[in-house]
Amino acid sequence: MIDAAAKRAPAIAPRLGLAGAALVAALGAAAEDASGRLNLLHLLPAARFSVAEAERSGPPPHTVAFRNESTVGVAPATYAWTFGDGARSSEVNPTHTYDAAGAYTVTLAVRTIVGRDTSEREDLITVGADADTDGDGTPDSRDLDDDDDGLEDTLDPWPIDRSRTIAAGRFHPYREFAARCENPRSGVNLDGNPWPDRPGSTLLEKHWLRSWSNDLYLWYDQIADVEPLSYGDSNGDLLEYFQVLRTTAVTPSGRPRDRFHFTYDTDEWQVLTRGGATAGYGASFALLAASPPREARVAYTEPNSPATEAGLARGALVLEIDGVDFVNAATEEEVETLNAGLRPSSVGETHEFVVRDLGATAPRTIMLRSAEVVPDPVQHVDVISTPSGPVGYMLFNDHSGSAERELRDAVASLEDRGLTDLVLDLRYNGGGYLAIASQLAYMIAGPAAAQGRVFESLRFNDKHRTRNPVTGERLEPVPFYTETIGLPAANRVPAGDSLPTLNLPRLFVLTGGGTCSASETIINSLRGIDIEVIQIGATTCGKPYGFYPFDNCGTTYFTVQFQGENAKGFGDYPDGFSPAGLPSIEGVEVPGCPVGDDYRHGFGDVDEARLRAALAYRETGACPADPAGASSRAAPSAADGQAAPALRDGVVPKSLWHTNRWLH
Repeated sequence: MIDAAAKRAPAIAPRLGLAGAALVAALGAAAEDASGRLNLLHLLPAARFSVAEAERSGPPPHTVAFRNESTVGVAPATYAWTFGDGARSSEVNPTHTYDAAGAYTVTLAVRTIVGRDTSEREDLITVGADADTDGDGTPDSRDLDDDDDGLEDTLDPWPIDRSRTIAAGRFHPYREFAARCENPRSGVNLDGNPWPDRPGSTLLEKHWLRSWSNDLYLWYDQIADVEPLSYGDSNGDLLEYFQVLRTTAVTPSGRPRDRFHFTYDTDEWQVLTRGGATAGYGASFALLAASPPREARVAYTEPNSPATEAGLARGALVLEIDGVDFVNAATEEEVETLNAGLRPSSVGETHEFVVRDLGATAPRTIMLRSAEVVPDPVQHVDVISTPSGPVGYMLFNDHSGSAERELRDAVASLEDRGLTDLVLDLRYNGGGYLAIASQLAYMIAGPAAAQGRVFESLRFNDKHRTRNPVTGERLEPVPFYTETIGLPAANRVPAGDSLPTLNLPRLFVLTGGGTCSASETIINSLRGIDIEVIQIGATTCGKPYGFYPFDNCGTTYFTVQFQGENAKGFGDYPDGFSPAGLPSIEGVEVPGCPVGDDYRHGFGDVDEARLRAALAYRETGACPADPAGASSRAAPSAADGQAAPALRDGVVPKSLWHTNRWLH
């Protein structure tokens, strides 16, 4: 599916794709369309803005406050406003005064490293003689109650909407509007329970969103109270209304603080939460270059999948998909073909790929047929012999329900090996269940360090200081879980089994820009109990926030509801964790080494750059001058694929289930 931004601006099609490390933190809502299908084009900026209805007309001089509602996709962004009277601004949310009568067209252009988008609204602002909005014979400039509702305009944020149903700033409990649906569902959910839907309307669904956000959103006091009736009745209007119900604040680096506002089709969400099968090839592609010549390589594969059956392995370079040149494609139609091939939307799709395997001198053509692929979250568990003792290694890709059994079994296999250290590879782990993170952190630290200690405390907004507003339970810190929970999964484990432990005083963690959410919590919470964490790789994504999924009328909504803090009360890392040694520290600095991703070697290979750096740091306490070894000095060539790929991060698109965290 082509992004709307690309439809409006086909000239930017040659810039489609993902721009390496700078784009990693953009994943999340921007990377997935309404159908749940990942789309490269959704990282393009989408220009959007609004003006309060009351400010769209008035006598001169007339001052207007413009609200920027653009979706950036990839920060940072620059903004260029033209107000129709010759004036311009580069502010995010400018205020402009019109001194002369006339009808003015307003334009906003948004630019990022991925591309540019423009929104133009013709004759948006009308400046002239006084209007008489409510028809009471008094011009608006002298009318203190423009809508005759008995509330003076200075106290009435919606002074000209005579058809509203609830006054601005006043909120009914969101449960009054729950399951009052425009299109009620019938039947039962995956648990066999009937849907709660009743006949209603899109307006009632919007009122549910408004009240729900006001009650539960972490930054509820930073939401502009937008009248639900100002949006239409289509499903698209409903989702657009949801998008404005969030803060516009930014992090210290200038990124939007809330980059994690999204929705999912409820039926699809229920399947994902069970770690179930999804349509795909079992290959995750790392996208490393934004503009021609583009570059995409296989990051990792799932066992016993169409990808492994076709011989695809880490490092393979994608050259063509269905006859379209992946490296140089420029048209909208060509990019649509690439999107469809990279991320099949259903089982049974067949797509032709031309790839060059790592180390090969010639390309080969393979046919990939999409199938139901169940991700394997824990892979390549091994023990590395070193002169100073055995070191464990584990690739952990997803905090899914199925990871509970696999992590328990993996740690049990390492428990009696006399490990002196563990290297936990989280470079592609975007998150999932917080409980899984707690269990793994406990298994690493052991009972002496972690049992009875705080793994994480959840801080909701100031309306809910003592009780969890979703469960109604008293707010108590999340402990380091010492037993299995029995999370939903095909390989579900019984609850109450004791977890094995490694009892390690420190952890080496391999990270990338896709290391996010629950994965970052492992880092933060272990640091909170004085377990030494050494970070090797790139800055993590920066998501100390979480949410409970809420289904309403067939859509599951996610809005930031809490921030996690470790045992020392720290949880402020919206720009992520950064390994020491970066030229410019982007997030919270952690001891370690900045090292790019190494697609020349497999996971657990001691010559793989990040693992190599971890082992070297372990011996010397310092970062190696050349983490990848002498061979990395050869000039890489993405175009012909024969030289070794450069060490750098790429974006590995994952579903929204796998790029967030939530409570079970």
